Amino acid sequence: MRTIRLIVEYDGTAFAGWQIQKGHKAQTVQGALERAIAKMTQAPAHVRGASRTDAGVHARGQVAVFKTDKMIPCIGFERGLGQFLPSGISIRRADEVEDGWDPRRTSRGKRYRYTYWNDRTPSALERDRAWWVKVGRLDVAPMHEAAQVFLGTHDFEAFRSAGCSARHAVRTMYEARVFAGEHDRVIFEIVGNAFVRNMVRIMAGNLCDVGLGRMTRAELVDVLASRDRTRGGMTAPPHGLCLEEVVYDDRLPPRPKDGVDLGDADAGE
Repeated sequence: MRTIRLIVEYDGTAFAGWQIQKGHKAQTVQGALERAIAKMTQAPAHVRGASRTDAGVHARGQVAVFKTDKMIPCIGFERGLGQFLPSGISIRRADEVEDGWDPRRTSRGKRYRYTYWNDRTPSALERDRAWWVKVGRLDVAPMHEAAQVFLGTHDFEAFRSAGCSARHAVRTMYEARVFAGEHDRVIFEIVGNAFVRNMVRIMAGNLCDVGLGRMTRAELVDVLASRDRTRGGMTAPPHGLCLEEVVYDDRLPPRPKDGVDLGDADAGE
């Protein structure tokens, strides 16, 4: 059997997240990929992804694998799967990897981007790509300074949702920045070895409070130390979040080899 790796881009607006949900008929990205591969190969397919993004969350660099005994060249999957996929999903690359290669457990980390639209009027083009923050101007400098609180290894218990099933919330963040994007966008980017459920979206909600002057950097430090989800700000809406990249090379350190769970509930928000 061959193992085929896909780099997948998708608009999460019309999908109930990445993962197939038993007992639910809502369309998921994983389900759409499995149906497309089955049609192309004329055989059942099981797809595994690097991150289980939630409903409404987008991806530019999701990584997924499936097994097949068909001798279709990788360029065939790259170019051919699109005819069986919804318009919101695109296969950016396809290649063959060694048997047993796991997109989640072999990754060294992930890079996420959260986008705010900061103007008194909404954007027609960005309505499904950015959180419209209309109550005031975001101050980027204190947001960037506050984001540095996340760097290093911490227990992010105060930054995960109640439904998270990971055994713990200890994660390591390597990069964090907030900067002004084009037009009226404000961008928050974070790179970490793994993320618990809703983690990036909760970070984004807290940083929004900092940008609006509702929270200080010192208060954000206290929220992190408290390990209490009720102490922080709101969970930012999903449509502002995008999985930009899954990192496998030496730009990041290797994952811990002590058996610590870093991804069982990695939804990447």
